[in-house]
Amino acid sequence: MFRTRTRAVILSASSALVLFAAQSSSPAGAQQGAVQSISAADKAEGAKAHPQLLQEFGGAVTGTQATYVETVGKTIAVQSGLSNARGDFTVTLLNSPVNNAFAIPGGYVYVTRQLVALMNNEAELAGVLGHEVGHVAARHAAKRQSAATRNSIIGVLGQVLAGAVFGANSAIGQIGAQIFSTGSQLLTLKYSRGQETEADNLGVTYLRRAGYDPRAMSTVLQSLAAQNALDQQLSGSTDKMPEWASTHPDPASRVRAALYQAGANAKGMLNRDMFLTKVGGLVYGDDPQQGVVDGRKFIHPGFRMAFAAPEGFYLVNGTRSVAISGQAGKGELSSAPYKGDLDGYVRQVFAKLSDQGNLAPDRITTTTVNGIPAAWGVVRTNSNGGQVDVVVFAYAWGPEQAFHFSVITPAGQAQPFDAMFRSMRRISGDEAGAVKARKLQVVTVKSGDTLQGMAARMAYTDRALDRFLVLNGLSATSRLVPGQRVKIVVY
Repeated sequence: MFRTRTRAVILSASSALVLFAAQSSSPAGAQQGAVQSISAADKAEGAKAHPQLLQEFGGAVTGTQATYVETVGKTIAVQSGLSNARGDFTVTLLNSPVNNAFAIPGGYVYVTRQLVALMNNEAELAGVLGHEVGHVAARHAAKRQSAATRNSIIGVLGQVLAGAVFGANSAIGQIGAQIFSTGSQLLTLKYSRGQETEADNLGVTYLRRAGYDPRAMSTVLQSLAAQNALDQQLSGSTDKMPEWASTHPDPASRVRAALYQAGANAKGMLNRDMFLTKVGGLVYGDDPQQGVVDGRKFIHPGFRMAFAAPEGFYLVNGTRSVAISGQAGKGELSSAPYKGDLDGYVRQVFAKLSDQGNLAPDRITTTTVNGIPAAWGVVRTNSNGGQVDVVVFAYAWGPEQAFHFSVITPAGQAQPFDAMFRSMRRISGDEAGAVKARKLQVVTVKSGDTLQGMAARMAYTDRALDRFLVLNGLSATSRLVPGQRVKIVVY
């Protein structure tokens, strides 16, 4: 959440329009030798959205790792028929702790460092990027445009989230669309299952054309399915993270289909050793500059801030906010412009939670939380024949800095969040200094090394073995072989 030295940009309907309206003029299955060009309009719209997407997803990783991803991305992108010129594509490694990848018309392709860390060879990286390019080549965004009621990354995501929680046509859906802005880290665009399958197939085709083993599409989907399952277990919540919380829904159901598409006798390069050499040292998980989630706890060393989510809830960190999710309600920690008037700040936040700007509490209550000036209000409103409570709880962090929780619960059920509101505190310099980034390290297996021994080297105290297995695409029955290279996560 929040870089301490940059201000994130909320994508407006016009700036995000490229994700829905821009169209590719070339066929998805164009032959490798066909010369196609990306239209000037696509390039212009992509260039306009690119810097805003970088801010939305934590910025671009630079250095040798990013250069490597760029090289692989351009190699696979030119297989799509969109263009034969590598220079027509911009491939970016994003500084985001969420497993995600996407592409927009104009030749812009993105993948997060977290998703790259989950991969185990270059062919898997090429497959994921090929899948995303396939969405653009098949003009999936344009085809989905008519189904989108708002041309905004945040708006569309908010409707999906609010609809899943409260009902798609509920009055609270408009509020949910504003509260769940963190979701743009989770979902850029909701494609249909048919479109996902088509993109998988195109990714397999592009892999084969580029000389990669096309079975890599299946193995990376398998790793993503395993990671999704582990994430649900690690959340400690009975509120299972649903399909709509993933950019690519239900990867497990697509593993066999991708393998079938590749063919039983498929072959090609994997470039595993090259891949592992290049990705070593990637930041893994949350970047301390954006705050760190540790179970139900969140700590931001830059802002000297910490709080804890309620029991049974899980946290998802984004570059602009932190989402809080559980069966009893949903919420978000974020910030807004502040000029020293906390009462006015709370009312401003409420107003922005409604498209009509008419959401307002009857009164604002002032208080202090661990020595921090605070204020809160609550509004009860109707939703699909029932009632819900919307709570805004704000903190004056400095003369020109405030933070606030926005929470939606069924009426009368906001009490579980009380402990979270009261847990907000300032942390000491020593506590802030103790927050360290985790990094990906590639090590060589020695004689006598075991799965359990490798897992013990992971920078985690919970489910270390499961984390190690998923990270390396292994199972509990796998055997390590001397000389084999594997990934671990260390401080």
